[in-house]
Amino acid sequence: MSTVEHREDVRRAVPGRVPRWLLPGEFLAGGDGTPARRTPRDWTADAVTFGVAVLLGLVASGIVQRYDHPPDWQIALDLLLGAPACLSLWWRRRHPLLVALLALPAVAVSSSALPAVFVLTANLALRLPWRRSLLVLGLYVAASLLGTLLLQGFDADGVSGVAFALAYYLTAFACGSTLRARRLWVLAVRREADLERAAHARRLADTRRTEREAIAREMHDVLAHRISLLSVHAGALAYRAEQSAAGRGPGLDGTEISESARVIRDNAHQALGELHDVLRVLRTDDGERTTPQPLLAGLPELVVEAGAAGQTVEFHDGLGTDAQPPRPQLQRTVYRVVQEGLTNARKHAPGAKVTVRLAGRPGSDLTIEIANQVPTGAPAPDIPGTGAGLTGLAERVRLDGGRLSHGTADGTFTLRAALPWAAE
Repeated sequence: MSTVEHREDVRRAVPGRVPRWLLPGEFLAGGDGTPARRTPRDWTADAVTFGVAVLLGLVASGIVQRYDHPPDWQIALDLLLGAPACLSLWWRRRHPLLVALLALPAVAVSSSALPAVFVLTANLALRLPWRRSLLVLGLYVAASLLGTLLLQGFDADGVSGVAFALAYYLTAFACGSTLRARRLWVLAVRREADLERAAHARRLADTRRTEREAIAREMHDVLAHRISLLSVHAGALAYRAEQSAAGRGPGLDGTEISESARVIRDNAHQALGELHDVLRVLRTDDGERTTPQPLLAGLPELVVEAGAAGQTVEFHDGLGTDAQPPRPQLQRTVYRVVQEGLTNARKHAPGAKVTVRLAGRPGSDLTIEIANQVPTGAPAPDIPGTGAGLTGLAERVRLDGGRLSHGTADGTFTLRAALPWAAE
């Protein structure tokens, strides 16, 4: 995956599509070793951190000068080491270990570097593995203790200074460790989301492939039968013509030729019609045919079965009984749409009333609408479940020249399909 693709995936994975400038640069890195570039959020955080470190450093240095009265050389050394420690905060993201090690002298003797060193210690725990960060933390504590004892001595002030330094650095390290744990958790959740999205895409692709393979088997079964009939009739006609031309058989009269041509034409039309219908004939793995798939006449039984399973189904058949029935493939598609709608309602809205409506006439669209109330307090997803069932159904409807739509409005989930119903 390229860096650009990775960054786009990150933006899609963040709830609410958080703008890129609000994310840390580490979240947008490509994961291929490319250094993370600062985002506007990072630049703002770094500027604020630098400014606060300088301000608090000057305050800390002023307090030390007021109450401890250090000599001038110590004040100059304090400021001389504190200024680079504050400036190094700008490079702490890319070089956390180097910046931390260079700040060791400031840790030992500079009070003005204390705020900057707090940030550097937390930065260590945030960006480095715990073994290396603990090693540097130990160096910080040792340097601070050594500097405190050398400058303040082994009296009560020195002991309290040692206790303060120990608590100070451990607090900074704990803050950085907490941020690291949270960041690792966010990255782990993002990876899981990426994996789940890829697995979902594979499931949808498998559903489409299975649907196409079944269609290919049906085409083979239908066309093999019809084309074999065409071949028999055309072969017989050609054989009679050859025998007649060779004088070894009676001649062909116009009636016989017309009858043979009519049979071939009718079978060709039948083959084209059945190819268009894409007859659904399922097979088991060993090639044995299963029972025929249901037609519109099976819908009342399907509704009764749903009622026996505990669903409340209201069925409205607006197709009428005087119209010419749709072609068998279209009837099977209608049956599958209703079946999938009832299954979805049973899975995602148990106990909810389901309304099934059929409408249409030859020469127009045959429409199917399955609606159910979304349970109170439950989310209203655009696609219930994994979407694999609706994906296969959409593929089936599309191959019949129809349209499938679904969605939630006013607390009601509706599955709607429109299929072309050819006039005789």
